[in-house]
Amino acid sequence: MNAERGNRTGLAILAKAPVPGLAKTRLIPHLGAEGAAALQRWLLQRMVTTALAADVGPVTLWCAPAVGHPEFSACRNRGQVVLRRQAPGDLGARMHAAVAGSPAPVGVLVVGTDCPVLTPGLLRRAAASLDQDDATVVPAEDGGYVLIGMRRPSRRVFADIDWGSGKVMAQTRERLSEIGWRWSEFPPLWDVDREEDLRRLRDLFPEDLPPGR
Repeated sequence: MNAERGNRTGLAILAKAPVPGLAKTRLIPHLGAEGAAALQRWLLQRMVTTALAADVGPVTLWCAPAVGHPEFSACRNRGQVVLRRQAPGDLGARMHAAVAGSPAPVGVLVVGTDCPVLTPGLLRRAAASLDQDDATVVPAEDGGYVLIGMRRPSRRVFADIDWGSGKVMAQTRERLSEIGWRWSEFPPLWDVDREEDLRRLRDLFPEDLPPGR
């Protein structure tokens, strides 16, 4: 553990179990249900490895639909990872529960598993930004975001957001402004959600990805 920062920033990962028909459903037409589940397994393992390598503080894996899937247990065995079941509700409710349930002295970073280009260095920089700012965000190229960090929980930040749309980041900026928070933003990254994302992913990681159908 970084001696300077210690266990100061929690890192909450929201993840679906790599179950065929449940995981990466938008990519099933391109990969098949089994291939989409295999991709989710790879993304999950990569995000947990990245989170542990960042070494900013305690890592909590918020699991859906339950914590009992073997892949979640395998992630726990990779290092100091706590398994928790995701809260009910929409994405905003689940992220708020993750922030509130992963307390740390200088806040919590929340990520999913869909951004394979998040790096340990970027996670460390995002965590460090919470020393000065109330929140920190890494936008997504599609108008959402791939990471949000908060020094303390706020339901308002996640309220009245059109989840899954291209309005998410703009609406989040509005919520942060409404409550008077100061926040930092990093350059946008990309999620793996569409066929073109798969092509980009295969260009970057040709040896690592499971085969498509």
